Amino acid sequence: MSRRERVIRMSVEQPLWRALTGYRVLTLLYAIGLFASAYEDYDRAGVAIAYYAVLTVWTLATLPRVQNAAACTKRFLAVDLAIALTGIVLTPWVVTQGHIDRGGSTLPSIWTAGSVLAYALKGGWRWAAFASTPVAAANLVERGHPARDTVHNVILVWVASIAIGYVVEVARASERTLARALEIEAATRERERLARDIHDGVLQVLAMVQRRGAVLGGEAAELGRMAGEQEVALRTLVSGGLVPPSRVSEDEAEGAVVRLVEEPDDGGPVDLRTLLSRYAGSRVSLAEPGAPVELPPGAARELAAAVGAALDNVRRHAGAEARAWILVEDEPGEVVVTVRDDGPGIPEGRLAQAEGEGRLGVAQSIRGRLRDLGGGAELFSTPGQGTEVELKVPKVSPGKAERR
Repeated sequence: MSRRERVIRMSVEQPLWRALTGYRVLTLLYAIGLFASAYEDYDRAGVAIAYYAVLTVWTLATLPRVQNAAACTKRFLAVDLAIALTGIVLTPWVVTQGHIDRGGSTLPSIWTAGSVLAYALKGGWRWAAFASTPVAAANLVERGHPARDTVHNVILVWVASIAIGYVVEVARASERTLARALEIEAATRERERLARDIHDGVLQVLAMVQRRGAVLGGEAAELGRMAGEQEVALRTLVSGGLVPPSRVSEDEAEGAVVRLVEEPDDGGPVDLRTLLSRYAGSRVSLAEPGAPVELPPGAARELAAAVGAALDNVRRHAGAEARAWILVEDEPGEVVVTVRDDGPGIPEGRLAQAEGEGRLGVAQSIRGRLRDLGGGAELFSTPGQGTEVELKVPKVSPGKAERR
């Protein structure tokens, strides 16, 4: 069956870049509006108009530069900060002394904060502190003395930019941690899927060769011994497994990237009764509803495989003469399949012991399959009275339920 790769992109800072883009445009309009409302305070209005023309062209032309961290280069940041500082320093030359004494705004006004915030988003709190320092110095030069309102504004920009830079650093670290966790989860699920497939095929064949070889003796016994050694080695490998390192995006603008391999769930619903009918026989009875029991293709296949694994356990542990019964119940929100046998039952603690030895029949071939589907499996066994396995699967997979 073909499989597809699903890519998850995570970028918690991307909304901040979008906010910065809007902030630069709005503060540009605000600065121009302040100039128009206080036009009489400008001795050299022509210089101010020329500066606002440059600021407008620069702001609009560089909007793509503040879309993400990758596009926001060091050269752009340097020029952007230089334009803001130039406007602050030009202010005393183009306005009246009364404008300065009344605490009037500088030419770029609060547009300057956008330049500092770009540093914070790009490089974190250290870059923010670096950009805030010349802005603070330029504001003090513009006023000529450390007035209270000037100091207040300088400290506000300083603290706010450094705080945002720190938050961005924490967000990036959290992003990498989450990407790693998702990679580990994906690797674990893939390892469990492979373990189920191996258990249902290779391990059972090796175990059968080992048993038959011991019965036949001679060279067959040596072959059985080798098969037993390989079975143990393979179980150890399947139980341990390897988790690949997490991958982050090569493009910083995309944030952290996790690639998950998943089975496609194409096509319409599948009638579970069709998949379970092949298990019915002289010693296995199947009781099913009269109407189709429909499940998504992937869920139906996995549930049927879990039933098959349960029947394999019956044959292996209860003996070839044991009888088994399969009961299918189509509930409103889930499908319940019960597999019961008349064997000797399972001694208390045997399942935990088997799982510790790497025997994953119940842990992976049954419970693991249903856990991946959002369902579960319960096992009831009384020594001397047989074993009952109850398998439950929701009719809507967890992934589809979340997307609704």
